[in-house]
Amino acid sequence: VQLQASGGGLVQAGGSLRLSCAASEPILSSYHMGWFRQAPGKEREFVTAISWREGSTYYSEAVKGRFKISRDAAENTVSLQMNSLKPEDTAVYYCAAGDGRVWTRIVDYNDWGQGTLVTVSS
Repeated sequence: VQLQASGGGLVQAGGSLRLSCAASEPILSSYHMGWFRQAPGKEREFVTAISWREGSTYYSEAVKGRFKISRDAAENTVSLQMNSLKPEDTAVYYCAAGDGRVWTRIVDYNDWGQGTLVTVSS
């Protein structure tokens, strides 16, 4: 499946952004959708994921309580609402789809979007 992420931009600390990820075809019910991010000079890291069937979610400690992932099965989209943004949230954000057993690992995702840049100024 092809994934297209959008919604990145420049925001001041404390502000909000909403990212979206559109899939080119229906997501399999066995899949989960995730968001990862990669800051300059750092490795790609897990942010959050949602199961496509039940809608259960999981968040990294770094974003828990500030970010919220949601899905729209009818539109084949997943969204990431980011609130109370911090400069350390600055990164390229990637959406991904996969059926791996562990949601937080890059290797458990089969398909990746191109990434969208989020810049949080202090």
